[in-house]
Amino acid sequence: MYAVFGSFTGMYGRGELPFERMRHQVHAAGMLVTGVAIGSLLSVSMAPAVVLVPVVTAFATVGSLVTDRLRLRPGGPFFGIFALGACATVHPEGVSAWLTVAICAGTAAYCIALGLLISVLSAMWFGVPAGSSGAPAMRDHLGVRELRSLARRPDLTAPAFPPGAGAQALRYALATAVAGSVGTLLGVDHANWAMTAAAVPLAVIVSGAGRDIRAVVHRGVHRVVGTLAGLLVTAAILVPQPGPVVLAIIVMVLLFPTELFLSHHHGMALGFFTPLIMLMTVLIEPTDPASLLFARGIDTLIGVAAGIGAAALIPGPPKRPDRA
Repeated sequence: MYAVFGSFTGMYGRGELPFERMRHQVHAAGMLVTGVAIGSLLSVSMAPAVVLVPVVTAFATVGSLVTDRLRLRPGGPFFGIFALGACATVHPEGVSAWLTVAICAGTAAYCIALGLLISVLSAMWFGVPAGSSGAPAMRDHLGVRELRSLARRPDLTAPAFPPGAGAQALRYALATAVAGSVGTLLGVDHANWAMTAAAVPLAVIVSGAGRDIRAVVHRGVHRVVGTLAGLLVTAAILVPQPGPVVLAIIVMVLLFPTELFLSHHHGMALGFFTPLIMLMTVLIEPTDPASLLFARGIDTLIGVAAGIGAAALIPGPPKRPDRA
């Protein structure tokens, strides 16, 4: 599970120049490793849900501000929230908190290095843009010049945070707090899933671009439908009661389509992502599949409702009048 969270680093910065993507992936890795570290410490200390909810809420609030400040894409702290909550609610035997952090960080570093290596090799193999040659063209292709220029002469006129970053952070705070509290009060197992689901509809709101409630609802519907489809896939996998080795192989297979579709088609990706997470949970802490599937479905509904509600209640900054 900890390696899977580290591998999510590879989903950041797609479509960017290689070195720019590497920079953003390092930032994303920091968020993921931090989430795993905090969650593992909560797991070791056997922290109850009443502690987990405020911790995740604080992490989501700060994470929203940080990801907006760094202009990470995919935007928002969803994967960090997910890593924190998942690691906090499982208690693997014989695995220390330091080992979980090392596994996550090592996997993230491997993904960053592999992505950069592939970019360099593809540039060498397929060539650089037409009309250019040599090392300067290679540096342009990899984005080295842009990074050097940014380091030497940063754009001091650019705002530290995009417009609406504060409002977005408040939405994450409200959504995760409400989702986690409702899940805990209802006694649903793995209330962390509700907090994770609450972050999903909010991820479509890009700070500085305004609030699109229709897009938020659309993403929420995708989350619910995709999760339900994923639960059916999970049930089909668990009914034959496969052994741990088979489950581990299936987890590795599911990781590829998850990363392929998650940035482009959220609903379709959840058909693979949901069984991936459920199987990891079963591998670490075997439990009754029926109760696990039911809890995941209820938590998803709670979280999506909280996320949409937070987006509707907290408006963005007022639009500035156009100058004549």
